[in-house]
Amino acid sequence: MIIHLKLEDYLAIVRHARETAPIEDCGLIGGRIDEATAEKFVEKVFFLTNTDHSEEHFSLDTKEQFATVKELRAQGLDLLGNWHSHPATPSRPSEEDKRLAYDSRASYFILSLNGGEPVLNSFHIEKQTDVSKEDLRIR
Repeated sequence: MIIHLKLEDYLAIVRHARETAPIEDCGLIGGRIDEATAEKFVEKVFFLTNTDHSEEHFSLDTKEQFATVKELRAQGLDLLGNWHSHPATPSRPSEEDKRLAYDSRASYFILSLNGGEPVLNSFHIEKQTDVSKEDLRIR
């Protein structure tokens, strides 16, 4: 699966996550899926509240989740997945991230702020154990 993310959306995620650090930042991503080419196009990034206020895990605010899904449907967009930051660890799913990955159709973006430059990767997680890196292209 190839995923296209606009540079301005990538920069907004990084900026927001840096402002939120050391708490994990989180949100949802919406857009379009082209089944013929196996590509996802991110059209909108949503910044949601981490109700856990934790440096090591996150929970999306349920009211904000429902409002986001409603907005996506109204705009004719699909929910493509979610994103969250790892303020002090690499851009890869933790054991908890894998355990909580219930939707095998979703893309799971993880932004690492650990070290110098931020690193954003997208992952496909199947059956909460099988993890593969997706082809994320920032344009």
